[in-house]
Amino acid sequence: MAEPAIEESLRAAESAVASGEGLSGTGFWQAVATVKGQPELVDRYSDRIAAIDTAAHRNWAILVLPLRLGTTIALLVVLAGLVLVAWAYFLEGTAAVVSFLAGAGILIGATHGLGHLVVGRLLGIRFDYWFVGEIRRPQPGLKVDYVSYLRATPRRRAWMHAAGALTTKVMPFLLIGAAVAAGLPPWVSWALAGLGVVMILLDVFWSSKASDWKKFKRELEFAQS
Repeated sequence: MAEPAIEESLRAAESAVASGEGLSGTGFWQAVATVKGQPELVDRYSDRIAAIDTAAHRNWAILVLPLRLGTTIALLVVLAGLVLVAWAYFLEGTAAVVSFLAGAGILIGATHGLGHLVVGRLLGIRFDYWFVGEIRRPQPGLKVDYVSYLRATPRRRAWMHAAGALTTKVMPFLLIGAAVAAGLPPWVSWALAGLGVVMILLDVFWSSKASDWKKFKRELEFAQS
């Protein structure tokens, strides 16, 4: 895409988001891909692309939380998961299993976004806010600051995307040791291992085509080119 086409696409995208519409049909993401592939264009277009991206995302999200507030809530949720896991050490029988599995479920779900946040910040990528997606996809997430995202190297962008998925996939296996130490029935450890394997298989057959791993592969392709 030549620069006049980039300009045309960005103008169309600005008009669309100003009207509360999506970016479909504007050529915005094709323009973004062109800028990514030509680093000399990043300084010229990153601020404008970031403004369009944020406006479109705010039109899409049903809830937006300031970064510090959302991070604090995420950390409190993780703390709650750790408390439930620890409580299982002082319980017996079914109560111990229920407490442990509840805590494990919370930890597996709540650490995904924090994985993106920690690794992204270490790699120089900032974030704007936490959000809850549209009604059809109400999962919470982190909105990346697109200026810092574009100015990061493709490999850094790739590993930021991978961080959340890796954190989620590692968690069940880390919890196996905690389950053994808590004296829980062996089936709990096997269930955690099975969950971890299933999650990995889902990544291989689904996320690589539609989610974090798709973005990881996309950014690695920019790095290789």
